[in-house]
Amino acid sequence: MSSWADRRISRPRLAPSSEAREPQAIGLRTSGPGRYTGQMTDFHGVFPYLASPIGADGAIRTAVLGRLCDDLIHAGVHGLTPLGSTGEFAYLDRAQRMAVVEATIDAAQGRVPVIAGVASTAIADAVAQARAYQKRGADGILAVLEAYFPVNDAGIEAYFRAIADAVDIPVVIYTNPQFQRSDLSLDVIAQLAEHPRINYIKDASTNTGRLLSIINRCGDAIRVFAASSHIPAAVMLIGGHGWMAGPACIIPRQSVELYNLCKASCWDDALSLQKKLWRVNEAFARFNLAACIKAGLSIQGYDVGDPVPPQAALTSEQRKVVEEVLRDLG
Repeated sequence: MSSWADRRISRPRLAPSSEAREPQAIGLRTSGPGRYTGQMTDFHGVFPYLASPIGADGAIRTAVLGRLCDDLIHAGVHGLTPLGSTGEFAYLDRAQRMAVVEATIDAAQGRVPVIAGVASTAIADAVAQARAYQKRGADGILAVLEAYFPVNDAGIEAYFRAIADAVDIPVVIYTNPQFQRSDLSLDVIAQLAEHPRINYIKDASTNTGRLLSIINRCGDAIRVFAASSHIPAAVMLIGGHGWMAGPACIIPRQSVELYNLCKASCWDDALSLQKKLWRVNEAFARFNLAACIKAGLSIQGYDVGDPVPPQAALTSEQRKVVEEVLRDLG
């Protein structure tokens, strides 16, 4: 199978993307898997937020993660995102995070892009993470700001801009108001969209109108990915480019089918499938993020372990809810 990054076209950065495409990139490979300089990489479609398989001793189960990545790629996903919320980034130490990123990159083998999650309360630490993941071969960075004390707009912009300045791969800015003390305002998003490497935003708010405001204000300067808190088909209808979400780990083929229907403007079929798949999102919203996805993966035969304490695994009754949903969806 050819590398996703070896399928290239020549087009300006702001060209419309109204038709479904294979993952593409502009530019020449410099060194190592997924390393590019001076290009716009076209991220789109379904990017599962990967669970981080971990044993009771704290060791990352790299073989399990590698098998999961390989199966997801064969299911047709468009990319992989280690260290998203579902990946429990807030509960892992630096060595564990690097092990997750390395295992994902090694499993992907250039077949799909890997966008590694970076999160910190401090700019210097976030920059160090981003540089380390790029050096290891990540194709992009998913940047989220953690905060203990509130941060003003100038500080928020400085955080994301510093990450983008430190690497030469695309950066996806990630906002999750449910968990963050300091959210990205529309003004800050518009300012960050002017950065040549800040090409995407993943929004985990529950406000779909906010997504349309971002699209209207920024146009193609920044492309919107939805989260499991949004209805993916609705986001695609208003101009979204895909979704990065944990549920895609446990229903990858159905997620890819939904994306393809949306890209083909088969809206009746897309909405029919979306209604069925929304049951997963409903279960996902009821329980702990990592616990729900890890339970679903365990049911499917992946030995991903329990969520990192003090998070709790699903109870037997909660697990039955996830199992019933998966059974009904085939």
